[in-house]
Amino acid sequence: MGKVSFLGNLWRGGAQKFDFDSGGASYVVELTKRNPVVSLTKQGAASGHLRVNLHWQMRTSDLHERGGQRRGGLLRNPGKLFRPEVVQAQGPAVVNVDLDLACLYELKDGTRGVAQPLGNFLGDLNGPPFVKLSGDDRFGSGSGETLYINLDHREEIKRMLIFVYIYDGTPAFDRTHAVVTLYPSSGPRVEVKLDERAPQARSCAVFMLENVKDELTVRREVKYVYGFQAELDRLYGWGLQWGRGYKTKV
Repeated sequence: MGKVSFLGNLWRGGAQKFDFDSGGASYVVELTKRNPVVSLTKQGAASGHLRVNLHWQMRTSDLHERGGQRRGGLLRNPGKLFRPEVVQAQGPAVVNVDLDLACLYELKDGTRGVAQPLGNFLGDLNGPPFVKLSGDDRFGSGSGETLYINLDHREEIKRMLIFVYIYDGTPAFDRTHAVVTLYPSSGPRVEVKLDERAPQARSCAVFMLENVKDELTVRREVKYVYGFQAELDRLYGWGLQWGRGYKTKV
């Protein structure tokens, strides 16, 4: 049906790892329940463009269904058990889902709103709200969806809630293996994984960027809700008016 509501601290150690995907070793900080906050100001990354990327893949529905298809090959190659299958075609075990990356913003002057694919509210990087979406990935491609935040205007930013919602298809956060990665202007990348079991949830608040006493912090949220933007609005007290919206067909 495709109906969705839309608008008309310092990092304390642990959960870090090496990443060799960029052609060299670099630190990646994973925000977890035990280590939920990183200070962009204290790591010298409170300026420039903060890039936020949502990466996800559609996968088979669960290990039981995959095991029935591959049990014969596990003895020859036991490692297959730990490599989820990427879905290649429609079928009974396919997760058909469209994840969208979006941002609720509040500026210091009281301006509030949303940047999201629905309604083509893509934002503005060089003017208010200083956040912009690069596009809409409907198929879980390698590049995913990307959002940019202009931290050169940090004095005008009060808070930004980055969230992900399932526009259409099966509520399946626990089977899409989605990861939101932040790329600051300096210092380590920051990862937030959306892998908790919330099989019926349709939206997830991922992290909050806040400017408090001239310090920019990123705090892990990972709070799942069973509705859409209006429910996240109520949870975080944004106070916006919401209607119904649809995305154009491809």
